[in-house]
Amino acid sequence: MAFQLPELPYAYDALEPHIDARTMEIHHTKHHAAYTNNLNAALAGTEAEGLKIEDILANISKYSPAVRNNGGGFYNHNLFWEIMSPNGGGEPTPQMNIHKAIERDFGSFENFKTQFTNAAMTRFGSGWAWLCVDGNDHLFVTSTANQDNPLMDIHDAKGTPILGLDVWEHAYYLNYQNRRPDYVAAFFNVINWHEVTKRFNDANPGRSEF
Repeated sequence: MAFQLPELPYAYDALEPHIDARTMEIHHTKHHAAYTNNLNAALAGTEAEGLKIEDILANISKYSPAVRNNGGGFYNHNLFWEIMSPNGGGEPTPQMNIHKAIERDFGSFENFKTQFTNAAMTRFGSGWAWLCVDGNDHLFVTSTANQDNPLMDIHDAKGTPILGLDVWEHAYYLNYQNRRPDYVAAFFNVINWHEVTKRFNDANPGRSEF
């Protein structure tokens, strides 16, 4: 079955003033829609038709650049929309597993925020900043170029993404122009920590409580 462009879980203007409605609409209906359509076209008639996107990305070295670019774009944006919320922002509560893991692996939330911001700011050109869970159930921050992500077998820093920030210019240029630092700072006002926590828990269902 072909991949489908998901509905957003909120209105296009719901994240204002941090991310403007026009950017959200164009980003979703033009960019994400194009990745979805182009991925389906690239997979049509191949043995990968019908596979889960995570399985495709885990073996991306076997596929064409069109599948790599559009498969990454499809998956990355699916995650991006869901880890933001008009009721987001702030820090995860101390009771959340993600809060305990951040303190364990980064020392403090502020240390994590500094590392994540640095990953977003030092990604040259287009790409993403990520918070991921590695194979040992520890958190790490990394960044990738273009529409790559840490699920892909071509990357050294492999893990399950649970938080991602799109730093392509199309994600922020209408409102922030070249001021990427302002956009990155604004992102922390819309992070849906409940969704990030769910993704953290799902990354290792057998994990015991901290």
